[in-house]
Amino acid sequence: MEISRRSSRIARFGSFESDLDAGELRKHGHRLKLSEQPFQILAMLLEHPGEIISREQLRQLLWPSDAFVDFDHGLNNAVMRLREVLGDSSNHPRFIETLPRRGYRFIAPVELSSPSSSPAVPEASVRGLAPEANASEPIPATVTPTGATEARFSISRIALLVAGVLAGSVLISALAVHYVTGVNAGKNLANRTSSLVVLPLENLSGDKDQDYFADGMTDDLIANLAKIRSLRVVSRSTAMAYKGTHKPLPQIASELNVDAVVEGTVMRVGNRVRITAELVQVSTDQHLWADTYESTIGDVLSLQNRVSFAIADEIRINLTKEDKERLARKPFVSPEAYEDYLRGRYYWNKRSYDGFAKSIDYFQQATHRDPQYAMAYAGLADCYGIIGSIIYGAAPSAEAATKAKAAATRALGIDPSLAQAETSLATAQFNYDWDWPGAAEGFKKAMQMDPTYATAFQRYSLYLIAMGRFDESFDQIKKARDLDPLSISIHASIGRRFYFARDFDRSIEQLRDTLDMDPNFEWARLVLGQAYEQKGQYDKAIEEFRRAVELSNASPVMLSGLAHAYAASGNHAEALQLLARLQALAKNQYVSPYYIAMIYLGLGKNDLAIDWLEKAYGDRSNGLVFLKVEPALDPLRTNPRFVALQAKMNFPN
Repeated sequence: MEISRRSSRIARFGSFESDLDAGELRKHGHRLKLSEQPFQILAMLLEHPGEIISREQLRQLLWPSDAFVDFDHGLNNAVMRLREVLGDSSNHPRFIETLPRRGYRFIAPVELSSPSSSPAVPEASVRGLAPEANASEPIPATVTPTGATEARFSISRIALLVAGVLAGSVLISALAVHYVTGVNAGKNLANRTSSLVVLPLENLSGDKDQDYFADGMTDDLIANLAKIRSLRVVSRSTAMAYKGTHKPLPQIASELNVDAVVEGTVMRVGNRVRITAELVQVSTDQHLWADTYESTIGDVLSLQNRVSFAIADEIRINLTKEDKERLARKPFVSPEAYEDYLRGRYYWNKRSYDGFAKSIDYFQQATHRDPQYAMAYAGLADCYGIIGSIIYGAAPSAEAATKAKAAATRALGIDPSLAQAETSLATAQFNYDWDWPGAAEGFKKAMQMDPTYATAFQRYSLYLIAMGRFDESFDQIKKARDLDPLSISIHASIGRRFYFARDFDRSIEQLRDTLDMDPNFEWARLVLGQAYEQKGQYDKAIEEFRRAVELSNASPVMLSGLAHAYAASGNHAEALQLLARLQALAKNQYVSPYYIAMIYLGLGKNDLAIDWLEKAYGDRSNGLVFLKVEPALDPLRTNPRFVALQAKMNFPN
């Protein structure tokens, strides 16, 4: 087949477009760096979509007949680099299909149009690594081209100019590197970066089941950079909200109010991992830095330190002595332990009953595989710190408290700088020990250890609202929101603060906005149902509670909320049926006495309600920390037994 070249056209496919005349490839409006030979291959494939382009035809295109090259090696490398840019895979191709011993075929739909419809755009980073190696071999090295893409030459001109290009390439490259380095250094100095976001790293392993690994690497890189005090790093929850989106980088930076964006890819082959990352200064559209790092999984923490140090160096942030020492460390973790830890974090972030159970299993496995892995203990402390709380109620408070404090103490013993573990320890003191001064001190210490850790501010806000210090609580939850503006947990927490402050209209508004972010967030539906109930809107309350029961697989806290709403609305028969269901569940799993108390309270049986609240006190149920502020308890406020119970809690004045 004779190949005819149709230039002066724009070819669009997927999220990419290519100017076949100018020799440019763009993704979401940003120009990608692609060297001459890979682009020529792409252009030929795009001009003949669905057709097989033989290896011999590509040889004729790329090299003159008398060129002395290792053709097979050169063509394989060019196709590999093209796939890296496209984020494509030879095993599971979206764009370029390999036909063994024959050639290649472009399999995605291609739209050809006039180039006048495609505006000029700024240059952006190359994103993508393709798994071209098997698990037993090192991941192929990535070639990062320097300089702009040249206009394509015809085969005859390549033959005439190849000698001159080879002779002058070294000098041109040296001059280009010297010039670009000087310009970039000047721009770095003139445009200091003090804030950035790490966008979710793209999983290029060709296996969706490996998404947890890419997400975990993103989390770790964010946490590593967040420890640099002079740098504001967008929190994990907010950064992950951009996973799978295709917004232009300037728009993302504007929405998050940051100076720079880090984006990149993760590819895992066997026991090796490669990170390719790029740093873009958005205000100038300057690509400050891009590099590729490769290591074994066991050395991945050291790899993350190297990436963080390179980013800090490029944005010319002032690193403290402690920062430099931390980033210079070469920590090692058992590969199996790291794998378990990442899976544990993946399920932790689901914020569900099943998710907590799975995350505990994985964190425990990680600590068994590597008893010195502090982050695995911190993960356990996170889980136990809240699974016994009234909002989840999946374990007896005494059991949860013991395990949470043991795991947090162990984590801090290994790494005293872990604000995450300090927060979990303070959470256990607040939820289960009712050690008000100790909890307050712990939360403040965690916030000092890591001023960017939004969860510490969120938990301190909850402590303050339980103490009746509403204004201070809202100050802290707003700080948490500023640090992590797209965190669904924090947005729901704001709604709960309004509920405790008896501002039910604002609570409803906030929680409905939260559910717009995730309609399946069961906890937000629970609190929304409580707010509707306090306004006497029982039909809406029952609707939300029913949905919460469904989403949580009928967890005790959701059943209790629904039963209370039925009782308050006058439907005692439904309430009593749910009460019997909870009492039956209690024979096989933990059911907090607090949940039973709330149903009796809705039924108007106040003495029985206080009986069960006193049992909850003996059980150290977390629900009692909100005795001062829970609106549903208002019918008991003048009851002497309730007054005595509240006095036993020793709340500070």
